Amino acid sequence: MTEKEKMLAGQAYDAWEPELLALRANAKKLCHQFNQLCPSENDKRNQIINALISPKGKCHIEANFFCDYGINIEVGDNFYANHNLVILDVCKVKVGNNVMFGPNVMLSTATHPLDAIERRSTEYGKPIVIGNDVWLGGNVSILPGITIGDKAVIGAGSVVTKDIAGNGVYAGNPCKFIKPLV
Repeated sequence: MTEKEKMLAGQAYDAWEPELLALRANAKKLCHQFNQLCPSENDKRNQIINALISPKGKCHIEANFFCDYGINIEVGDNFYANHNLVILDVCKVKVGNNVMFGPNVMLSTATHPLDAIERRSTEYGKPIVIGNDVWLGGNVSILPGITIGDKAVIGAGSVVTKDIAGNGVYAGNPCKFIKPLV
């Protein structure tokens, strides 16, 4: 099994393996190009995003945008992300249709062993799934392995440490259910 296959399977892997280094370097290059464009250069911006994450429909991401690989990110139709989106996509990140992210949102599939010695040489990941019609407020952090159900609203500054059922408002650190949507 290659290090990339281990990574995508959520197993411990070596992030410094040449194939993974090359894939990350390409994603960093594309993110850099995207972030340097004038906001009015929509065609060039769309070309880069399409090459990086292959959205499934209408997609608008404001600069700055950063990711580890890009190839592990899937966004549905009518996706909008405000400034400073960070997605650490060592495992799959799947985002549904009609989803909005506020500024400074961070999704991290990457995690590390608790043991200090083991942490020196390996890392692993857990996928993130975000349903349809979800809104993440500004400064929301989504931790590895989280699933967020359809029609969830996550309040600004929340840290999502457990799965979210959806169809409600959730907020806090750790994020918890606040009220149902009417």
